[in-house]
Amino acid sequence: MADLIPDLGAAAGWLPLVFMIVMGLAILAYVVLDGYDLGVGLLIALATDAEKDTMIASIGPFWDANETWLVLGVGILLVAFPYAHGMVLGALYLPVAVMLIGLTLRGVAFDFRVKAQAHHKVLWNRAFVAGSLLAALAQGYMLGRLVTGFDDDGWSRAFAALIAVCLASGYAMLGATWLVLKTDGGLQRRAIAWARRSVLLLALGVAAVSAATPLVSREIFEKWFGLQNLIVLWPIPVMTGVFFFIAYRALRRLPLRLDNDNNYGDWVPFATTIGIFGMAFHGLAYSLFPYIVLNRMTIWEAAAAPESLMFILVGTLLVLPVNVGYTIYAYRVFRGKTRELTYY
Repeated sequence: MADLIPDLGAAAGWLPLVFMIVMGLAILAYVVLDGYDLGVGLLIALATDAEKDTMIASIGPFWDANETWLVLGVGILLVAFPYAHGMVLGALYLPVAVMLIGLTLRGVAFDFRVKAQAHHKVLWNRAFVAGSLLAALAQGYMLGRLVTGFDDDGWSRAFAALIAVCLASGYAMLGATWLVLKTDGGLQRRAIAWARRSVLLLALGVAAVSAATPLVSREIFEKWFGLQNLIVLWPIPVMTGVFFFIAYRALRRLPLRLDNDNNYGDWVPFATTIGIFGMAFHGLAYSLFPYIVLNRMTIWEAAAAPESLMFILVGTLLVLPVNVGYTIYAYRVFRGKTRELTYY
């Protein structure tokens, strides 16, 4: 691997690495933040009409802004890694189109459901669920294709389909634990039940993906299962298992606390689910580095000229704090439990 990494002391060496880190963190922020509201969209199919309104209210102040992280991540891919941009989006043209259809359907349904007449509201609720499902599955499928380096054999496509289902389960877990944090009463108790089922599905999915990924890619197998690497990398699966244990234990204990009108610890399942996604991201980043497209193109081969990257870095340093600051401000202003959704 060392021969693939240039001198990091030169601008041509460290600038692409900086942009890869920023792009990766932007995508992780999107997966976590928009992931929970996609998960809420999936779970709406299981809720009563009154609960649907509360669930929509719980994501109302955040869901549109959460998608700005996707724009930032894809924007960096476009301007900082133009050679990879064409390869990645060319290979993922169809799932990207499906994802955009899903996100558009969600946006339209979100706005129309609150103004629609009662007999039309059911249709918009279904459209919101369908849009959430399309977006979640498309994103998972794209991730699976990226991990396999866009190989076109049947096993690679089956693996991408497995990732699609697993990511949707992960989003459902994020959505359920978000509702545990943001709601109370009967909906909170139902969200705990949804989260307990989702955590088992997510654990099964993570185990399946962890077993299948090295089999699909020989290069990833060698990176993970060399004796020297095993010694260094053992904290990743161990920490993932710890997060799963804490989440499941918290979800079992929460109903007992709620019986005493005690919401203490309702944040733990959501925080540990974020930890699970963080560990998965860490493992994925290690598996792919230094490639931006596995075995085809490194981040330095895909990067724009150093002069262009330096100019783009100035813009990124202006935009990124605004994005972070707005996100923190929005979550601070709308902290606390969600109340009834009303429009005047």
